[in-house]
Amino acid sequence: MSQDKPILFAIDDDPQVLRAIRSDLRQRYKDEYRIVSTSNPTEARESLVELKNKNAEIALFLSDQRMPELDGVAFLSEARKVFPKAKRALLTAYSDTQAAIEAINKVQLDHYLMKPWDPPEEKLFPVIDDLLEDWMAGYRPKFQGLRIIGYQYSQLSHQLKDYLAGNLFPYRWMDIEKEEEARILMEENALNLEDLPALILEDGEILKHPEKSEVAARLGLPTEAKAELYDTVIIGAGPAGLAAAVYGASEGLKTLMLEKHAPGGQAGTSSRIENYLGFPNGLSGADLARRALSQASRLGAEFLTPAQVNSIELADQQKILKLENGKEILTKSLVIASGVNYRQLDTPGLQALTGKGVYYGAASTEASACSNRTVFIVGGGNSAGQAAMYLSRFAKQVKILIRRADLVDTMSAYLIEQIHATSNIQVCPFSEITEALGTESLNALRIRDNRSGEIREEEGAALFIFIGAKPATDWLPTEILKDEKGFIITGTAVLESAKGPQQWKRERIPYSLETSIPGVFAAGDVRSGAMNRVASAVGEGAMSISYTHRYLTEI
Repeated sequence: MSQDKPILFAIDDDPQVLRAIRSDLRQRYKDEYRIVSTSNPTEARESLVELKNKNAEIALFLSDQRMPELDGVAFLSEARKVFPKAKRALLTAYSDTQAAIEAINKVQLDHYLMKPWDPPEEKLFPVIDDLLEDWMAGYRPKFQGLRIIGYQYSQLSHQLKDYLAGNLFPYRWMDIEKEEEARILMEENALNLEDLPALILEDGEILKHPEKSEVAARLGLPTEAKAELYDTVIIGAGPAGLAAAVYGASEGLKTLMLEKHAPGGQAGTSSRIENYLGFPNGLSGADLARRALSQASRLGAEFLTPAQVNSIELADQQKILKLENGKEILTKSLVIASGVNYRQLDTPGLQALTGKGVYYGAASTEASACSNRTVFIVGGGNSAGQAAMYLSRFAKQVKILIRRADLVDTMSAYLIEQIHATSNIQVCPFSEITEALGTESLNALRIRDNRSGEIREEEGAALFIFIGAKPATDWLPTEILKDEKGFIITGTAVLESAKGPQQWKRERIPYSLETSIPGVFAAGDVRSGAMNRVASAVGEGAMSISYTHRYLTEI
C-alpha cells in the first residue's frame, strides 16, 4: 500500500515549479516511494508532526531555498529535528549558492541542486538516486501499529502494555528515558509528563493517559451488549470461560462472555504450555486464547472487554448483572469462570514497587526490559517454571526462589528437566524475600535462608511473582456459597455445607457444577475442588453448558 511506502517530501512556494518537481519525482520514483508536496511552509510544518504521529518514514526532503514565510534552510533545520535520518536537498538559484554551502554545515545538507534541472535524467535523477541509495543502506522498516510512550518503571505504563498484550494487540514500546524518537514525539505533540503513558494509534491520534475502556473503544472492541436477554452469560474469559462460550454458541444458545481484563486468564500469560492435548510442540497461553476466542466469535458468541461485573441480582427466573460502567445485562443462566488471581504479598517494599520492577505474572510483557540483567521469580508451580524458561531467553540470570527443598512436588517433570538444563536459571531452595529495595524501581532484594536464618542482599532488575491462588469472588452475593478460602461451592457440596439446605430452593439436587443458586454455574479454578490445569478447566467449561441446557428446560 502507498501509505506504507517511504516518502519523498517536496516543498516550493512557486506552484509551477512545484508541479514540475512533483511530475518528475512521480515519473521516476512512484513505484517505490510516496510523493508528498506542498507550496505552503505552514502546512509543511504541520505535515511533519502529522506524518511523525502516523509513523511514516521520510527518505528525502527537497526544499526550495527562496520562500517568503520560511526559507529552505530554516525548513530543513526543523525537518531534521523531526526526521533526523532523512536526506536533505536544497533547490537553489545561482545567487543562493553561498546559502547552500553554509547549509552543508548548518543543517548537514546532503546536496544542493541548481534550478532549472532540465533534463531531469541528467541533472536531477542521478543526484536523488545516489541520496536514496545511501538512505536505503541504513533503512529498517518501522513497526507499523500501536506505539506506547512512557516510563519503563511506571505502574500505569505496565498496565497499558499488559492490557494490549493480553488482548492480542501488537505494539511498540518507546521508553522516554532511552529513545530519542519518543522524546521527539513528545516535543512535537506538546506532551507533558502527566500525559504519560500515551498511546499513539495507527492513524496518528494520541490517547493521553487512557483508561482501558477508552482504548477498547478506539481499537474497535465491542463495548455494548447487543441483545436484551441472553440464554447464558459467562463471566471470565480464561480456558473455562472460553470453552463455555464455544460450546454455548455452537449449541445455539445466545451467548455473551464478559472479561474485565483480557482473554486467557492466568493461562493466557503462560509463555509455553507443553502438556496440553493435541499440541506436541506446545503453544503459548496467548495463542490458545486467540484460537479459542476466534472460534467462539465465529460460532456467534459475543465478547465484551473490559467488562467488570460489580453485582448480581435475582429477578424471578432471570439474573441481572450490573456492570461497573452502570450498564445492566439480563440473562437466563450464568457461568462464573472468573478464575483466580496471584496472591498479593505484604512483604515490605513490594507494594510500592508493583509495576516498577515487581510484577504479578506478566513475564511476557516485561521480558524485553530484562535484557542482560538478573531477575527473580517467586513460585514453584508450572506458571513460574514457564516464566523462568521464557525469561532465560532475555535475562542474564533467572533465580527461582522457593521455600521448599526442590520443585518436585509442585512443578511438572518436563519443566523441571528444562530448568535444570538451562545454564542461566538457578533454583534457590529454602529462600524467602524479607524486603524489596528501591525508590523509582526495584534495585535489590533481601532474601532469608530459612534453614540458617541468614539474610543476604542480591541485586536484581525485576521480580515476577507466581504464588497463591486467590479466587476472584469478592463481588459475588452472599446467596452464592463459598468455602473458607473463597472458592465457589458446587454440586452436592452445596447441600453438605452449613447454609446449603436453607439456600437451595429446588427439589432436585444441584448439578455437579451448579452453585447454591439454580441456573448459576461455576467452572474452572474459581470452583471449590477444581484441578488447577488448563485441560480440566476447558472440560468444566464445556460441562457447564450441558448443565445449562438442562436448567433452561426447567424454566
